[in-house]
Amino acid sequence: QVQLVESGGGLVQDGDSLRLSCTASGRTFSSYAVGWFRQAPGKEREFVAIISRYGDATSYADSVMGRFTLSRDNAKNTVILQMNSLKPEDTAVYYCAVCSNYGYRSSRKYDYWGQGTQVTVSS
Repeated sequence: QVQLVESGGGLVQDGDSLRLSCTASGRTFSSYAVGWFRQAPGKEREFVAIISRYGDATSYADSVMGRFTLSRDNAKNTVILQMNSLKPEDTAVYYCAVCSNYGYRSSRKYDYWGQGTQVTVSS
């Protein structure tokens, strides 16, 4: 089992940056691809980005491409989502989750989830 904890959310202005962290417990963290999802009030949870087990591949939703960057440090059991040029439409609760295989964008493919961290971008 893997336990995930997100941190780094907060209230920022349009155009600002935030750095979200996802820290995992357990020695099998490097066995998983790690994805980020977000859910805004009244909307379904949506895919944001995914990084492969060793960080050699990443994929992003069109809405965040060029603004968000994923990286990971398996020695520290941590994945970082760097979010730049934030927009009000990025406001949501952000979740990290792990998946046995890289590439999936459906939340149903993810095995373990964190509790989420709130990101609010004001205009």
